[in-house]
Amino acid sequence: MKVLETKNAPGAIGPYSQGFEVNGFVYTSGQIPVDPATGEVPAGIAAQAEQSCKNVGAILEAAGAGFDKVFKTTCFLADMGDFAAFNEVYAKYFTSKPARSCVAVKDLPKGVLCEIEAIAAK
Repeated sequence: MKVLETKNAPGAIGPYSQGFEVNGFVYTSGQIPVDPATGEVPAGIAAQAEQSCKNVGAILEAAGAGFDKVFKTTCFLADMGDFAAFNEVYAKYFTSKPARSCVAVKDLPKGVLCEIEAIAAK
């Protein structure tokens, strides 16, 4: 097992890693829309979805993988009313159309509107 760590995605805010590479697969922790350069969270679902996708991409890149290798995602939304706007951004990144679960949750860390985790092949 190899721990994944990159400065191009937010550091873990708890007792976990940004991701792991195990037996040729990449597992990312859930990525919330924190800008790793500033620590700020953008306003609105579209901007937050964009930043969450960028954060997932940075971890994939650190592992030598990419969005085209992702075969499963789990997405968390604070409000299912944001589903269409979230999907519009998500579709720009996850063009291979991986299997996905998308659920509404009561709260997310830092009060963000979305979170994305991914599993990819190398």
